Amino acid sequence: MFQPSIFDDGKLLPLDMPQNTSDSDFARIRDDDFDSATKSGSDNNHELASGDDQDPRPKKKRYHRHTQHQIQEMEAFFKECPHPDDKQRKELSRELGLEPLQVKFWFQNKRTQMKNQHERHENTQLRTENEKLRADNMRYREALSNASCPNCGGPTAIGEMSFDEHHLRLENARLREEIDRISAIAAKYVGKPVVNYPLLSPPVPSRPLELGMGNFGPQSGLGGDIYGSAGDLIRSISAPTEADKPMIIELAVAAMEELTRMAQLGEPLWMTSLDGSTNVLNEDEYLRTFPRGIGPKPSGFKCEASRESAVVIMNHINLVEILMDVNQWSTLFSGIVSRAMTLEVLSTGVAGNYNGALQVMTSEFQVLSPLVPTRESYYVRYCKQHVDGTWAVVDVSLDDLRPTPGLRCRRRPSGCLIQEMPNGYSKVTWVEHVEVDDRGVHSLYKQLVSSGQAFGAKRWVTTLDRQCERLASAMATNIPTGDVGVITNQEGRKSMLKLAERMVISFCAGVSASTTHTWTTLSGTGADDVRVMTRKSIDDPGRPPGIVLSAATSFWLPIPPKRIFDFLRDENSRSEWDILSNGGVVQEMAHIANGRDTGNCVSLLRVNSANSSQSNMLILQESCTDPTASFVIYAPVDIVAMNVVLNGGDPDYVALLPSGFAILPDGTAETAAGGSLLTVAFQILVDSVPTAKLSLGSVATVNNLIACTAERIKASLSCETA
Repeated sequence: MFQPSIFDDGKLLPLDMPQNTSDSDFARIRDDDFDSATKSGSDNNHELASGDDQDPRPKKKRYHRHTQHQIQEMEAFFKECPHPDDKQRKELSRELGLEPLQVKFWFQNKRTQMKNQHERHENTQLRTENEKLRADNMRYREALSNASCPNCGGPTAIGEMSFDEHHLRLENARLREEIDRISAIAAKYVGKPVVNYPLLSPPVPSRPLELGMGNFGPQSGLGGDIYGSAGDLIRSISAPTEADKPMIIELAVAAMEELTRMAQLGEPLWMTSLDGSTNVLNEDEYLRTFPRGIGPKPSGFKCEASRESAVVIMNHINLVEILMDVNQWSTLFSGIVSRAMTLEVLSTGVAGNYNGALQVMTSEFQVLSPLVPTRESYYVRYCKQHVDGTWAVVDVSLDDLRPTPGLRCRRRPSGCLIQEMPNGYSKVTWVEHVEVDDRGVHSLYKQLVSSGQAFGAKRWVTTLDRQCERLASAMATNIPTGDVGVITNQEGRKSMLKLAERMVISFCAGVSASTTHTWTTLSGTGADDVRVMTRKSIDDPGRPPGIVLSAATSFWLPIPPKRIFDFLRDENSRSEWDILSNGGVVQEMAHIANGRDTGNCVSLLRVNSANSSQSNMLILQESCTDPTASFVIYAPVDIVAMNVVLNGGDPDYVALLPSGFAILPDGTAETAAGGSLLTVAFQILVDSVPTAKLSLGSVATVNNLIACTAERIKASLSCETA
């Protein structure tokens, strides 16, 4: 933007010009000056020659207004060149029928007018900013004047302080220093206190799906998620307001303090269970230790609190990065996190790491069954490195800032402490503390949920341990070459593991009772109901085009989870339950071990059927197990596409429709001797034309398919047990 000078072409411009002067007024003023300038010489000479003939009456000033055409032409020229030279002024004056001096004066006045407008705009902006700062100052003064006693909550009184009060004041001062430090980090590294991120994180294009029967919720792949309707609770929550942010920072700092103590304290806060296997929170002691918190427990809500520790094969820095990146975090915990979104980043942390990072998030947590409602939560996540080098990541709900009637879950300070260990390992201590309304849970899953095995700390830690092993195997270079079928090509291993990961994420995202899922019950009674959803897949390289029908059912079996897992993942027993293989012999062509347990692996299976049309059928399968859950997930794949993947090609263009099983303990026993809860879920392409109408015959076929599969599994396992 140019800065015109009051000195222009060696002449001093008048400084007492009116503020609001139109172009026509400028023309009138300068024409008058022009008259004086052009006539002054002849008038003075006339006065010297015959002073007696001088008319004593004052002459009336003559005004010459520019025409609209002249003004428009000069305005247009001014936009291109605000400072015309002598040659340009003469050319313009000739075209417009004006004197060069008139043109010169017009441009001088126009530049002065623009300068005045710019200065007025800047003054208005500065005045607005000043008013905002004054309002903030008054708000902070009022907050300071309303300080309350940390013991009783009443107004502070001047006098002798007890030792406890003195200690609390010192603690309060330390926490305030940390709040100031976080605010300073936000201002320094983000450029201003807060940066808005209204899009999904990471901002990736949604899958091109059209919803069929109801809503088919998030289809998570390596590329991103799809969310449901606009009425979805998670999507309806907006970013916090400016007034909320100081309270959010203060709440996050207090939550970090609480999490650290919850992770480190023993009795009487944590009591050991009767069998000595778990820690049980003493709620009365908790309220005495942390009297403030986020307020009393809502009516009808139950408390779930658990703590678990494990040593995992991952560097502590990489672990922190995964937890603070919403995409990596939801991918790593895809069996627990069905959807996650970052609403706002309050601080990115110190340059180079996440120390001091703060972000406001919403997430949906799930159990892989349509019989357990998901848990939605609106919270702030805060990461901090303690003085001893330990890292901590804490979540705490923000529901009190923006009450949402539909929310059934509230997160008290929950998260983990991460301690660096030798040889790239980390010790993780996880605390999970929520208050939840679980009245919507089906009776079949009540015991599992109430025992803490469905959403508790052990579920998070065992999943983390298994996934860290999987990531380590993907990076491994010392692959033994002696075993038959082991894939030793490094690029081929990475591509196949990436494809299997997308398959698992897609399966996990479409099985639960998410708020974006509309399940329709077809048949059965009680827990044996078969539930279906449909969707249309269009122009999606990761899925075949057409109408896809999803079906799921959950039921209880009086058989330990490990036995069911081993039966379903074994290719030799596949023909006993897999109707689509038509009784053909299934052989394992290749596999990748990705964990200590032999059941954790990715396999490529070939179905040798008597029917020649299916002789080239391949099945990609991933089986994974830990003490809290087991999965067997598979999808038919094209043989040409798999050859590309095995040679290190891009797996994102391989079309997949995953089906499979989720095997959970029934919650009646911590040991492996209890029963199991099995969820069977299929995705079937019922029509390759996306615009086709869904027929009742297709729905009936899929219904019969899943019902027959469930019966075959029950019959086969019953024979084994007998």
